[in-house]
Amino acid sequence: MRAALFTNEYPPYIYGGAGVHVDYLSRALAELIEVEVRAFGDQDASDPNLRIVGFPGWDRLAHSDQPFAKTLQALAVNLAFNGQPLGADLVHCHTWYTFFAGFLAKLLYGIPLIVTMHSLEPLRPWKEEQLGSGYALSSWIERNGVGAADRVIAVSAEMKEDILRFYEVSPEKVVVIHNGVDLRQYQPTLERDFLLERGVRPPYLLFVGRISRQKGILQLVAAMDSLNDLDLQLVLCASAPDTPGLEAELREKIAGNPRILWLNEMVPKPQVIQLYSHAAAFVCPSVYEPFGIINLEAMACRTPVVASRVGGIKEVVVHGETGLLVPPDDPAELAAAIRKLMADPGLRERFRTAGRKRVEQFFGWDVIARRTVELYQKVLTEASPV
Repeated sequence: MRAALFTNEYPPYIYGGAGVHVDYLSRALAELIEVEVRAFGDQDASDPNLRIVGFPGWDRLAHSDQPFAKTLQALAVNLAFNGQPLGADLVHCHTWYTFFAGFLAKLLYGIPLIVTMHSLEPLRPWKEEQLGSGYALSSWIERNGVGAADRVIAVSAEMKEDILRFYEVSPEKVVVIHNGVDLRQYQPTLERDFLLERGVRPPYLLFVGRISRQKGILQLVAAMDSLNDLDLQLVLCASAPDTPGLEAELREKIAGNPRILWLNEMVPKPQVIQLYSHAAAFVCPSVYEPFGIINLEAMACRTPVVASRVGGIKEVVVHGETGLLVPPDDPAELAAAIRKLMADPGLRERFRTAGRKRVEQFFGWDVIARRTVELYQKVLTEASPV
């Protein structure tokens, strides 16, 4: 069996959870089947059972000052994906950025289409701030891809509910397959050189994520105002802003605050693992989160979690067992949960142990890859019944 994975993000160009997902999934799938990845970029690599090809897009659009140019650029790359011969048995697309490419591949090459929903455009209205009227186009591309797909993968049970609520698709067509984490890579480390180099001072809270209104980073900064009596640093490992304006807003909010350390860069994985391993708690204050791979990464590194009670986070973090869940967009409740956790070293230690155990049981990439291949086989059997 040969699967073609279409993705916007792929190493070295990763800025969000969808890219992390495709990176690890493609390598886990390559242990079982032949895989070709077509990505936005200039990648060109080949390993046994895994071929990666990048497509850079259209230069004229790259220099456009229209806010919707990013959406048009996605369409240009989608066309390029299909201009090169595709010898796959099926195509598996990730995020709306590649759904039109999958739609075309199904028509042009006569192969089944599977799409994975990492988020839903109707639930991200702030994207209009980023894409302008291109948000209407991205929303149409997503809707068209869902309608054309032979199967839709939801990364959480709650996301499946959202898909059924916003799109006309039968429940049987939507399958839940969670995200995973590499348990060999994400595990506690004793190394601290990066922390010493960057002035990270325990005890500290850790945030890892894009600078996006979706991620609740401004709410976390507001919560810190209620924790001034605690000897506690906040480390924001945050970059890739949705807009320059949002980055400027964050900079203004934390200016002159000695208790907040902002690492405005894409920190390499070994250094992020150091940050996870020595944090007093990992905080995920998202206002919308279909899954939240970062919580798995933190739990794999035996880090207690305080997170919003939204989306797929509720299927990862077990309240009172591996972490604490709070209402989204509520800095006061977020601060109260952080205060409760910091006041109880025994609770933090229980969360550390239980969190690692949970990801080992349910979220290894080998498990996710096997379930994905089983779905591929089912779709191919339906397409060519004996």
